[in-house]
Amino acid sequence: MAVALAGGVSVAAQTTALASSRTTAVQAADTCAYPYVCLFKNGVKIGQFQDVTSTWQNLPSRPSGPGLVVQNTRNDDVAHIRWSGGATTCIPPNSSFGVTGGTLTGIRISSAATC
Repeated sequence: MAVALAGGVSVAAQTTALASSRTTAVQAADTCAYPYVCLFKNGVKIGQFQDVTSTWQNLPSRPSGPGLVVQNTRNDDVAHIRWSGGATTCIPPNSSFGVTGGTLTGIRISSAATC
């Protein structure tokens, strides 16, 4: 499944970062079951991923924000999202990340327990 984000995310904002929880993400988590990493656009699930991979899973549709939330329901695994500029953001287990702008091009679930 592919996801894309559009918007003006600065290079500084796209640098590798640790995701933080947001209210909208908590609401979205109600429809994202363990052990998935889900993508929501305006509260509607547009993708879900389950497999731990050593390489990126491309997001060909490149969904656009704002209104995009990435929810990681896994208990012991982190999820990484890749931005169009190549930077990445790590989302810890049982947390979410609200995207306010930018374009996502990939996702990778890692068995690492911390970012």
